[in-house]
Amino acid sequence: MKRILSFFLLSFTIIVVSAQAPVGYYDAAAGLTLAPLKTALRGIIKQGHQDKGYNGLWTGYATTDRDYFYENDGKILDIYSENPNGQDPYSYTVGTNQCGQYNSEGDCYNREHIVPQSFFNQQSPMVADIHFIRPTDGKVNGMRSNFPFGKVGTPSFTSDNGSKLGNSVSQGYGGTVFEPIDAFKGDVARMIFYFVTRYEVELPGFSTGNMLGGNTYPGLQTWELNQLLAWHTMDPVSAEEVARNNASYTYQGNRNPFIDNPAYANQIWGTPVVDTQAPTAATNLTASNPTSNTVSLSWTAGTDNIGVALYEVYANGVLKTTVSGTTATVQGLTPSTTYTFYVIAKDAAGNPSPQSNIATETTLAGQPGNTSCGTENFETIPGSASNYETRTWTNNNISWTATFARTDETINGKAITIRNGNLTSSTITGGIQNLEIKTQLKYGSTAGTLNVLINDVQVGTIAYTADKTVSTLNINNINVSGNVVIKIVNPVSASGNRVALDDLTWTCYSVLGTSEVKKDKSEFSIYPNPVKNNELFVKGENLSKISKVQIYDLSGKLIEVIENPFKNSNKINLKGLTKGNYILKTDRFSTKFIVE
Repeated sequence: MKRILSFFLLSFTIIVVSAQAPVGYYDAAAGLTLAPLKTALRGIIKQGHQDKGYNGLWTGYATTDRDYFYENDGKILDIYSENPNGQDPYSYTVGTNQCGQYNSEGDCYNREHIVPQSFFNQQSPMVADIHFIRPTDGKVNGMRSNFPFGKVGTPSFTSDNGSKLGNSVSQGYGGTVFEPIDAFKGDVARMIFYFVTRYEVELPGFSTGNMLGGNTYPGLQTWELNQLLAWHTMDPVSAEEVARNNASYTYQGNRNPFIDNPAYANQIWGTPVVDTQAPTAATNLTASNPTSNTVSLSWTAGTDNIGVALYEVYANGVLKTTVSGTTATVQGLTPSTTYTFYVIAKDAAGNPSPQSNIATETTLAGQPGNTSCGTENFETIPGSASNYETRTWTNNNISWTATFARTDETINGKAITIRNGNLTSSTITGGIQNLEIKTQLKYGSTAGTLNVLINDVQVGTIAYTADKTVSTLNINNINVSGNVVIKIVNPVSASGNRVALDDLTWTCYSVLGTSEVKKDKSEFSIYPNPVKNNELFVKGENLSKISKVQIYDLSGKLIEVIENPFKNSNKINLKGLTKGNYILKTDRFSTKFIVE
């Protein structure tokens, strides 16, 4: 076990934990609370602070961030790769694995500003303050970017030790956040508390980044403060933090008061509310608008003493998606299949509600559309050129045009690099369901997205990262049938990011099947087809038992719902439908019809 320490290490740990600030260090803060206490602490830790410069951090890490607490191997203690309960995925030797270029985890360690340096324009002394700048893996640092810290709902990235990037489920904030593992949540909270205390006078001039408060007190946005106070309580000060605080004091000349005296946090900002009450169950769950592979759900929100953070959506007992609102579209379903759905509400503390009511819906018949339709590997683009012009080429019987494009960059072989232009295909048959493409930022320094349009209608975006790594992106369930034109647009200005594209692939999509699908041995037919005079007749057994008719266009869009359609006759009135092809679906069959 990693916490079975040698006698020497145990003795060292006891000495470290018992180490305290010099006698009288915090006397000026005695008896104070709230904003006056914070201001007094600011005066204490500002005095003696020595700015050793940004490059000095590399030297400082030789004493402040060594692992004598887990592996006890003296390697860099990286909060994004340390595994407190097992083998670390990788490790770094002090001074020899500094970033540098990186493409993946384990390449090198960086200097990460827990409060991003972009918030204060890389100014001194903030840019070199070792109390909130940790050595962390370059790749994970790049993925964290300048996002605030919070609880993640559905991760879009997970590091090798379980640190996560994704949508926030912290109460009061719904943007993207980064969540460290539990063992270091308190460390992060106390570093941020240090920052907003040490630099409280400067805070009004800093960017907030959806994190800082833009004021001297409380200094943090309410949602972030509440989350950090909870982490501060959940993950108490460790021997590793005490040792780091002592070493930082020796190196820089000031201390983190929230490590020396954790009670300061509650004395300044109050005691966090510990939430143990679960939300009530969501109600009135309904399922509607089925296509061959999706079903739409809606429900009435559950309630909570603090607030519902998210809803988990289940289909046939399997978690399908997590959302923050009261609607969801469940994707990836099988055609002609009946599903039962329910949702579970959760609050920010993770307390789950009981299950909602059950809703049942059957997907429509149709082809899944997952056959590969086409690829573009850009190997036939014009010869290598570094200027930005319109480029045209043909591959696999598809013509492509790229505007403001250069052809000299590569990803997986040749790639097309777009500045403030677009990549557009000629007309492609077979429809499109899913799309996949590789992206890589070649010139520029910020992350961003490209817009994807099908037949000049935007269907999604594809991202690229600021660290210039290759990303493989997917847009699923585009579900456009017939002839399509693919267009990918870089919306930045002429002087903005230039992004390379490679390995574009897409799958076919066909409309709902035209043959009737029966759920019993009874025969059903419709007439006349094409429909005349807006009247459609249905012939079959037990028509009066059909509870609902749904009418879709061939893209799968729900046009009309008719309850108890055959209660009094076998006729459906289709007034309001324009000329075209449609699908009629009941709980016993589906079939295609034409309106003239």
